[in-house]
Amino acid sequence: MTYQVKIQAFEGPFDLLLHLIKENEIDIYDIPVAQITAEYLAYLQAMQELDLDVTSDFLVMAATLLSIKARMLLPPAAAAEETEEYVDAREELVKDILEYLRFKEAAAGLRQFRQAESLLYSRPNEEELYVNLFSEENPVAGKTLSDLTAAFAKVLAKAAKEHISVINVPRERITVQDKLAELPLLLRKNPQGTAFSQIFSPNASRIELIVTFLALLELARNKQLIIAQNQPYEEIYFYPSSAMLQAIAN
Repeated sequence: MTYQVKIQAFEGPFDLLLHLIKENEIDIYDIPVAQITAEYLAYLQAMQELDLDVTSDFLVMAATLLSIKARMLLPPAAAAEETEEYVDAREELVKDILEYLRFKEAAAGLRQFRQAESLLYSRPNEEELYVNLFSEENPVAGKTLSDLTAAFAKVLAKAAKEHISVINVPRERITVQDKLAELPLLLRKNPQGTAFSQIFSPNASRIELIVTFLALLELARNKQLIIAQNQPYEEIYFYPSSAMLQAIAN
């Protein structure tokens, strides 16, 4: 029987075996060892004739196939002498082929992932790239959000103690925009500085206190007021900045 062999590159003996199995549409769990061994040896002979590199792995696989073929040709042991369950000589080969197939599929998935990654471009995100976009001037130099929050907590605590009784009052609508218009006028009246506690009306509701505090933070963010404290833990004072005064004048 003659075999027509078309040589192609194989990564190893299992790659060649898988090629033969797929080409002949063979069930991996029921490999005709005699046929596969003959075709495998024909491939090796053709590779040697073409002076291709036949590594020892290919030769070891050839010996393994011949060994399995020989074992399958041996007559089965007499029933009386059988002490163990019959083991198919191809079992180990099938396990190795299936394991190689799993690795081959995993490698193909990794290649696809790498190709997809090569089409993406990530923008660098280092801090140094953005520092020059922001002004070095800090409108609340020396003061942190914790300082303002702590001061505001005292105002809220005081308001909670003074508003013990519960009464039904019409809901008032106070917006940050309203406070952004009121606060500059209040600060301009006290060029020597307005204390933090003086910003908040003693009869103000909780919602008004919160809205006023948000307006203060917005003014500080826009550099329209200056925040100062003479000594740690003392009263915090607000001063209108030149930008605020100019905006009021206009």
